[in-house]
Amino acid sequence: MDKKPKGPLEGVKVIELAHVMAGPVCGLMLADMGADVIKVERVPHGDTSREDGYTVAGESASFLMVNRNKRGIALDLKAEDGKRILERLLNRADVLLENYRPNTMARLGFGYDELRERHPRLVYCAISGFGRTGPYAERAGFDLIAQGMSALMSYTGEGPGRPPVKCGAPVTDIVAGILAAMGVSAALHRRSVTGKGQMVETSLFEAGIAMSYWQSAIAFAGGGSPGPMGSAHPLNAPYQAFETADGHITLGAANQANWLRVVEAVEAPELAEDPRFIDNPARLKNRESLADELDRIFRTHPTDYWLSRLEAAGVPAGPLYTVEQMHRDPQALARAMITQVPHTIGGEVSTLGLPVKFSEDPGGPVLGAPLLGEDTRAVLSEHGFSEAEIETFVEAGTVIAAKTSRALA
Repeated sequence: MDKKPKGPLEGVKVIELAHVMAGPVCGLMLADMGADVIKVERVPHGDTSREDGYTVAGESASFLMVNRNKRGIALDLKAEDGKRILERLLNRADVLLENYRPNTMARLGFGYDELRERHPRLVYCAISGFGRTGPYAERAGFDLIAQGMSALMSYTGEGPGRPPVKCGAPVTDIVAGILAAMGVSAALHRRSVTGKGQMVETSLFEAGIAMSYWQSAIAFAGGGSPGPMGSAHPLNAPYQAFETADGHITLGAANQANWLRVVEAVEAPELAEDPRFIDNPARLKNRESLADELDRIFRTHPTDYWLSRLEAAGVPAGPLYTVEQMHRDPQALARAMITQVPHTIGGEVSTLGLPVKFSEDPGGPVLGAPLLGEDTRAVLSEHGFSEAEIETFVEAGTVIAAKTSRALA
């Protein structure tokens, strides 16, 4: 196997006690940026996302996606030897990442208050449904619940009077994971100054709230609570999807200069002089009439025709892709957002790339997700456990360990 590309977090060791989505996304970001992320899964079944329906070579496709670039061990944290193993891992760790239900780690003896005494340099990162404080601190949380309570679902959808719609992606899970990775990176920088670790925490609820910047700005300004607008924008028009002769395009005329370029591209100079569309406030007030006029024009020619004209005029516009079309897009490929990693039984497995680019320390995905317990022997050996001890743990069911281990060169 090729040597893992150096990333800016090279040398950072992360112990990931996380499952399903938000926590593993955080671990994924850190691993792609060069950290050595050791994923600790539960005995006997591992991360519950291993049970998801779509598979590659018999392995859960969703697990493969968010757990690549990590090494994996399976450990019973209720067993005394399991706790002893975790404690030894933490002796060398920089970060502990978890997204268990509130107080789970404390009941196991690994809550933040206990660990900061034993490991004062440790950065402890926790992701939960609603955060560690406040009246909802004890509640479990899922993306759907967070999308509803953070108001995302109140302004997502086709329009007034239609059923509530959530964002298609589990956005609060993903954004919470990214926010947590940002927080961990900041805490590691701070530790380089003070020598002390700290607690970093965020939640799905806060991740959802953070995505309401424009809508909250409108409400704070006295504009009430914005509702669903389909693909339209609450502050600019035209800024939405339009139907063409053979599909749809998205059009972003987010300022007056772009609006005038649109008028030029569609050869409709009369729209520039129409008092209903003379400036952005007027266009927002008459958004439906504007959309009707542009839909009528765009339906006269196919998507490629309009994209060519709009690009020539300097107007931001694009096609509406399916996921598979996006995977084939030349820009996505040029930016290494679609790539492959080697997997023990799946061969070369397709995955998404690192969305942050570094000029000196590229990082990125190079290692497939682990089989359950695939790296247990190597990790325990690195941390001073003998082969005899490891076999004892295996026989007792304290760990699950594959017969052979993989490792980065």
